[in-house]
Amino acid sequence: MPGSLVLLAASPRTAPGLLTRDAWRALEAAPVRWAREEDEPLAQAVQEAGLAVRFVPAEVRHSPASTARLLVGGTPDGDVLWIGSADGDPDLSDAVASEVSSLEDPPEVEVLVGSWDVPGARLLDAVAVMDRLRSPGGCPWDAEQTHESLVKYLLEEAHEAAEAIESGDRAHMAEELGDVLLQVLFQSRVAQDDAQAPFGIDDVAGALVAKLVRRHPHVFADGDASDPAEVEREWERIKAQEKAAKAARSGAVPSGPALLEGIPRSLPTLLVAEKVLARLERTGGDLVAVAEGTSSPREGAERGIEQDADRGAELLAVIARIRQQGGSADVLLRAAVNDLAHRAEG
Repeated sequence: MPGSLVLLAASPRTAPGLLTRDAWRALEAAPVRWAREEDEPLAQAVQEAGLAVRFVPAEVRHSPASTARLLVGGTPDGDVLWIGSADGDPDLSDAVASEVSSLEDPPEVEVLVGSWDVPGARLLDAVAVMDRLRSPGGCPWDAEQTHESLVKYLLEEAHEAAEAIESGDRAHMAEELGDVLLQVLFQSRVAQDDAQAPFGIDDVAGALVAKLVRRHPHVFADGDASDPAEVEREWERIKAQEKAAKAARSGAVPSGPALLEGIPRSLPTLLVAEKVLARLERTGGDLVAVAEGTSSPREGAERGIEQDADRGAELLAVIARIRQQGGSADVLLRAAVNDLAHRAEG
């Protein structure tokens, strides 16, 4: 009766030594352990634990069929364990199956999973790919980009992601969100090369985590917000405190009305209006008055200017009424424009 062949598979996105108890037991019990080559991280971790590892000869290590023949050929003498490579050993399992099926008395073959990807593990792959593109020997175009040159792509991809979400096409949505993620990775990798004030993707992610925890005290601390409206009010309150503390540290003086502070100038005016109205509502402002179209007359204003102001107030009142009813003026207007375009063509 021949021995068994165990194919140990592990995630390349977790630390090489972080294996299950069953995996380490199998490693310790195996008389013979094989790995593809010396620089495989998991094989190195096994050696550091004091276990001997054999390596496939260079002339056959990149041939799945030859490697399978070597592994299966050792089983008549006892159990054999294969330490999986970081690339997952493409085609090796098929080659082992082919080799075993040709034997009259085949060994038992087991695939043992030693570790799994954790949620978000593929983000590490995305970071590694971006680093490769920006590093020497990578992509010349990626290497010459700056924060400023990439801004247009960031805006473009954000708009394309919004359109994909509106389309309801899930595959398209996932693709476009990936393009937005690329811009975050790209900007962070460019920042890493800055000579005066470098930062990287871990700094970006760390700041985000700290902000999310800080602004959700009802989840991570002793806050008591219990519904979405309370959560929004608490978010704005904490955000205002943070901005005040930041301004005090820097000595900066607010340059405009508080309701407009921090809103990007490039944001479409309709979205600016929705954001200002949301802030007004959360801070206890009179949204009903805005919805009713009340406004203060401008002293000494010419009639044309006053009429323009009135029309602007009317538009703002419409947006406020839509918000009061739980809708979004931007979404409704976009849908109406698309409907008009389709009807015009039909």
